[in-house]
Amino acid sequence: MLKNYFKIAFRNLTHNKGYSFINLFGLTIGITCCLLIGLYIANELSFDTYHTNADRIWRVSRKFTNKDGSMQLYLGHLAPPFAPLLKNDFPDIEEATRLFSYTATFRHGDQLYIEDQFYAAEPNLFKIFDIPMIAGDPATALNDPLSMILSESTAKKYFGKNYLDQDPIGQTMKFDSRADFKITGIYKDFPYNSHMHPEILASFATMRDTNFYGEEQLRTNFGNNSFSTYLLLPKDYPIEKLEAQFPAFIDKNMAGYYLNGVKASTRTSLHLMPLTDIHLRSHLDTEFEANGDIKRVWIFSIIAVFVLLIACINYMNLSTARSVTRAKEIGVRKVVGAFRKEIIGQFLSESVLLAIGATLLAVLLTRIALPFVNQVMGQQMQIQSTWLWMLPLIILTLAVLTGILAGAYPAFFLSSLSPLKTLKSSSGGVTTGSSLLRKTLVVSQFAISVTLIIAVLVVFRQLTFMQNKELGLAKDHVAAVNFYSSLAPQYEAFRTQMLSNPAVKNITRSTRIPSGRLLDSFGSAKVQLESDSLDQSGVDLKFVTIDHRFIPTYSLEIAAGRNFREDQGADRFESFILNEAAVRRIGWKTSEEAIGKRIQYGGRDAHIIGVLKDFNFESLHQDILPMIVFIPRDSTFFNFLSIQLDGNRLQEGVAHLKSTWQKFIPNMPFDYHFIDDDYARLYEAEQRQGRVFIGFAILAIFIACLGLFGLAAFVAQQRVKEIGVRKVLGASTASIIGLMSRDFLRLVIIALVLASPLAWWFMHQWLDNFAYRINISWWIFAAAGVLSITIAFLTISAQSLKAALANPVESLRSE
Repeated sequence: MLKNYFKIAFRNLTHNKGYSFINLFGLTIGITCCLLIGLYIANELSFDTYHTNADRIWRVSRKFTNKDGSMQLYLGHLAPPFAPLLKNDFPDIEEATRLFSYTATFRHGDQLYIEDQFYAAEPNLFKIFDIPMIAGDPATALNDPLSMILSESTAKKYFGKNYLDQDPIGQTMKFDSRADFKITGIYKDFPYNSHMHPEILASFATMRDTNFYGEEQLRTNFGNNSFSTYLLLPKDYPIEKLEAQFPAFIDKNMAGYYLNGVKASTRTSLHLMPLTDIHLRSHLDTEFEANGDIKRVWIFSIIAVFVLLIACINYMNLSTARSVTRAKEIGVRKVVGAFRKEIIGQFLSESVLLAIGATLLAVLLTRIALPFVNQVMGQQMQIQSTWLWMLPLIILTLAVLTGILAGAYPAFFLSSLSPLKTLKSSSGGVTTGSSLLRKTLVVSQFAISVTLIIAVLVVFRQLTFMQNKELGLAKDHVAAVNFYSSLAPQYEAFRTQMLSNPAVKNITRSTRIPSGRLLDSFGSAKVQLESDSLDQSGVDLKFVTIDHRFIPTYSLEIAAGRNFREDQGADRFESFILNEAAVRRIGWKTSEEAIGKRIQYGGRDAHIIGVLKDFNFESLHQDILPMIVFIPRDSTFFNFLSIQLDGNRLQEGVAHLKSTWQKFIPNMPFDYHFIDDDYARLYEAEQRQGRVFIGFAILAIFIACLGLFGLAAFVAQQRVKEIGVRKVLGASTASIIGLMSRDFLRLVIIALVLASPLAWWFMHQWLDNFAYRINISWWIFAAAGVLSITIAFLTISAQSLKAALANPVESLRSE
């Protein structure tokens, strides 16, 4: 019986090649989208699951709150004393380990390298995480100070493709021109689906036993939150039980950090997050790498379902539309004894056969498109080896479910037709219910398409807004390089040499550069007031240390007061500059009111000499934070150089920078980047999401129009005699096209009305991720409506024009 079903199904599909092609092509595109997004979702959900103890590993995070209870910072890293204290105070914790990320320089032979994935790690890291070793003993590789292990790709970089032939174990490399590190092992690269990718793991003992950090700092410094801390807990351990004890743990170990009777646990708290949740659900102020987003997974999942649904709707539409031509076939089969279940089986076998063919084509198309999709989405999606055994089952299940979804209604609808009515009626006994269903399905298709069009327009406008918004600073043509302490004694000579070339306009130093995060503070600023009109409690201010050339280099505007003066030594010790947000946070009504006031900050008691107009130091995802800038007492207390170049002579300026660098500090690697590029990278995730939205919107519209084209062709075929009569009676081509298009366009307009509020709600939620955002203007909905109506009209017109231009003699000669 089943063989007969598929035999007849194959005959029917090949007999109606046009409709079969539309259905096959639409289903192929829809299933391809599902497969690609399925791969994306599977890869996103697989992050960090490859560890044997993945379900037992938890990362500890730290939250800071203001006096009013509002959140100040939420960090994915802790201060160094916490890990050993947690292990000591809570016996249920099996292991606690720390990682410290650092940008290091190494010399190997005559080459200098910058390693921005250099991690200091404790030896018990191997007891928590799965890190396969290629060479070396994991039990001892990180025990001794000044020892390190390399990732396989790093070993190849230093020692060549056949690195093991060079016997790297035991060799040394100069670290930051300070010490020689000995290579004690090589490990396999952390896989793509890991939330961190260390290229070098150095012994934590180096920090403890040398001047790199110091034992005292590791034991007592609760302010430097630079250490990622992981716990290994017993299986199925009640996390709530452990977290409930954290406040008492903090008050015990941080007694004295918050005075005046304030408990430490009221201002800072510890929290646990499963290792496997970090990639998709952790968006804290400090992370090892940029994470994914569970919202994006849900959005793409919905889009995949929508695109496949549109393709299935095409099948339903065309099948029910063709019910007139197949109604008599069903009537005859029922008369000769066919049961309803057999007819249902016949129609389902047709849809399943079509879906299997579409799925096979989709698998091939997915394989071809995967590299391109990876590039567009910035992913490294691949089929995991652990999935291979289940792939055939997944693909077959997808094909069968798609076939049943697409063919269920046509099968049950057509099998329910009365044989008497189908054989007596010219319409095959088909009622207006099927027409109503087709209209509903067309509205559903275009509602989804219009929603995606609106999403594309909103995403595009927001991205354009972020790229073009005035940030309050000059970011174009400003190059940034690391500032090394060895440059400090000769900085003025370096600067003079740099400015000798007209391609260089200015140069300045700072601890941070625009586009970076403002996470640290020296504590709360204590405001010394001349009256009791303001609250004298602590005010959190984010700081950046600068020199007096920073403000003119970045063209920052001064709202009141003045900049630091080079010729006044007092500015180095007795002056602060705030931004307007800090003035508002303290409580002064105007910027001028702040000038001359004294505040205490970071152990310094000084006057406010200036107020900067607010500018976006961070990305537009963040609000402008209260900020204070000052000149450090120590001239080595800088991390970056910012060099303002002539936009018409960029290459010359960069070349001069490189040659000057090699003249003054040849032992340090030269590496530069532009500030405007740094800002652009802040929005890469949104840009990729926008490209994906555009791609899927185009596919959804294309598939919907494909079904609309098929429906228009069928309607034109059904109304061929009516059109012939109208032409004989003098109807114009334009009036016939309008007649054929009117009903379909009405459905598209209904879809627009239904889709608009849904699209507004979804995109409003998406825009909430930005502190600075566009308003969703009315013209976006109007543009989406015009675009969808135009596309639909052009699709329908192709068939309408063909019908209008047909010779009426051909259509009426049989009458």
